[in-house]
Amino acid sequence: MWYNSTSQTLKGVVLSGAWSSGGNLGSGRQSLNAAVTSTQTAGLVFGGNPAPLRTATEEYGGTSWTAGGAMSNARYQGGGAGTQTAGLVFGGYSPPPVLTATEEYDGSSWTGGGALPAAKRMQAGAGTQTAGLGFGGYAGGAVSTTEEYNGSSWTAGGNMSTARFYLAGFGLQTAALGTGGTPPATLDITEEYDGSSWTSGGALNTGRNNLQGAGIQTAGVVFAGTTGSNTAATELYDGSSWTNTTSMATARKYLAGLGTQAAALAVGGNPYTAATEEFNLNATTKTFTTS
Repeated sequence: MWYNSTSQTLKGVVLSGAWSSGGNLGSGRQSLNAAVTSTQTAGLVFGGNPAPLRTATEEYGGTSWTAGGAMSNARYQGGGAGTQTAGLVFGGYSPPPVLTATEEYDGSSWTGGGALPAAKRMQAGAGTQTAGLGFGGYAGGAVSTTEEYNGSSWTAGGNMSTARFYLAGFGLQTAALGTGGTPPATLDITEEYDGSSWTSGGALNTGRNNLQGAGIQTAGVVFAGTTGSNTAATELYDGSSWTNTTSMATARKYLAGLGTQAAALAVGGNPYTAATEEFNLNATTKTFTTS
């Protein structure tokens, strides 16, 4: 914000978002995972339901998806981190077992990484392939555990204050954000991680689970999910509070999300869909006349 004393006007930058259609996935699916720090022009998603797609990987070039290397372990409801050329997937569900398996992607193929300390699914992920983070999730019930990855093995981090699953997560290993989730059915709680412990952040305007998001701890975006019915609601985070912005074209849950606050992707989801939506943030100057 700034004030022009000559014209007696107060001006400020106003952020507004817009969604547009992107290229469709090769196959529609839900409960897929994403490399959350990959970008709108170099995205990566993997796994998902139905069964034939549980090892499938797809790469986004900014307009269309192409097939990547298949995962070794079929899964959905796992955690994801990293980029298109250095991706990470961990845990998840491969009926009947819940997995501890971790895999690393090099831009063409997956190889095994260090196993999680305990099997879980429906968790959130953040960070990079060599500094990854998994938190929350489901292991016979909601859990609050956090795990940190160093490129070869996982160690325990600080527990979240609220045990939950089907939450959204993004950011870095030392500056991550987790928000939403269940139980209870539609959490609005946000927590921020500093590399060792979680503290409270601003509450979502629309409490929900099965949402997704993108960005960093001080500049994030979340979208979609369910409040009991599917929602298209989108919110921006500035490091302390959430602000509503333009909703998605199609309400959905069980989707994947990746990118930045300024340029994010929403991919797949339920109802079963191959649709991709691209979110772009615009900054405009608004004048407030004073008297």
